[in-house]
Amino acid sequence: MGVLHLIRHGQASFGSDDYDVLSPLGHTQASAIGQAWEAAEFQPTDAIAGSMRRHSETAINAIDACGGPDGYDVDAGWNEYDHIGIATAHDEGALALDTKAFQAVLNEALARWREGVGEFDEPYAGFQKRVLAAFERAVAVAGPGRQVAVFSSGGPIAMAVSHVLVGDDSLFQRLNDVLVNASITTILCGTSGPRLLSFNEHTHLPRDLVTYR
Repeated sequence: MGVLHLIRHGQASFGSDDYDVLSPLGHTQASAIGQAWEAAEFQPTDAIAGSMRRHSETAINAIDACGGPDGYDVDAGWNEYDHIGIATAHDEGALALDTKAFQAVLNEALARWREGVGEFDEPYAGFQKRVLAAFERAVAVAGPGRQVAVFSSGGPIAMAVSHVLVGDDSLFQRLNDVLVNASITTILCGTSGPRLLSFNEHTHLPRDLVTYR
């Protein structure tokens, strides 16, 4: 049996000129992952990251802190949906809001996106298809004895877990709402197919390092 560890990136830079970089706190969160692995004498055998900068920065911090594996593969299928584009299409002033108000607007916008309202470069159906394809590729890597770390975002992780649990996307938004930055979701990959072992685990983060956006 193999294992997938789906890791949400550390806190990104909300409200800055470039959201897609880790904040100073995000770097600390990412390093905490690797430090916890090192303390447990654990190293992934393989690592995969989406192609976004916040994914690579999280992977590098975590891998450096635990001493391995030697690099990671890039799979853009694990990239997040365009949350800024989706939110601002619903409310042009979304980016001027604080994080709590922005999340409320985003949730409304995501519901409309899922219903097919509006025109976007990537429709919801396309997002779902590419994430599930990336998940299948990662499961294939997680053969017997492999411990595969996947560095991604809340949306793809929520999508994958919803399908593991109920076989469809019906839990996507509820799961997506509660994912903690730098949390770890663990999926067992065996002959009976992928099975969820733990979701959104973040005991490696002290309370003052726990963030959702």
